[in-house]
Amino acid sequence: MSMDKLRDALQQGIYQVINPFVRLLIKLGFTPNAVTTTGLILNIGVAGIFIWGGETSNRGELEYVGWAGALVLFAGVFDMLDGQVARLGNMKSTFGAMYDSVLDRYSEMIMFMGICYYLISHHYLLSSLFAFVALIGSMMVSYTRARAEGLGVECKGGLMQRPERIVLIGLSAIACGITYYFVGADYKVYVPGVPFHVFETMSVFTLPITVMAVMTNVTAYHRLMDSKKAMEAKEMATR
Repeated sequence: MSMDKLRDALQQGIYQVINPFVRLLIKLGFTPNAVTTTGLILNIGVAGIFIWGGETSNRGELEYVGWAGALVLFAGVFDMLDGQVARLGNMKSTFGAMYDSVLDRYSEMIMFMGICYYLISHHYLLSSLFAFVALIGSMMVSYTRARAEGLGVECKGGLMQRPERIVLIGLSAIACGITYYFVGADYKVYVPGVPFHVFETMSVFTLPITVMAVMTNVTAYHRLMDSKKAMEAKEMATR
């Protein structure tokens, strides 16, 4: 089974679980745009937790990371709910689709802003750089698809699409908070001959972000090349 088919199958399974909640939201009068706005507000809350943790806690006190991760996943649920509310409530609109895309970008940038603030505040400077590169890659994954589709070429696929990014950040942040609870902040792994530690408790969160920094930009590049091939084939067919 291909990655896209697996993703679609998982998505349909999740929809079966959340559809009763979606119908409840529709009965309560929620519109798709209201659900999208709620997701943005929750992501502002994620950034707020990271910023508050950066201001009030000391380096290595990672409980804020865990709580922020839980809110990342909760906010991510609303990223799926808005589309389902539109479909099941027969409230689809062209502007709603654009509103969803724009607020998704704001949500992601605000979340990364909080992450970068926390990492810089606690002097994880190299990790903050990778977080910023991950933000660049995340935006370019979305932009290459939007730009290609605006030019009449389908551009999907690849790893580290928005659902994967949300799940990776949320789960790694929660895992970091749990690890901190059990082993503390001073856990470090050294390799003989290497003058610095190669792993610490915070790495449970920062290593996945480093992977994301690489994979998002790789995905954006592959989408660019796939779009190039599709556009060249389209131009050849019209000659």
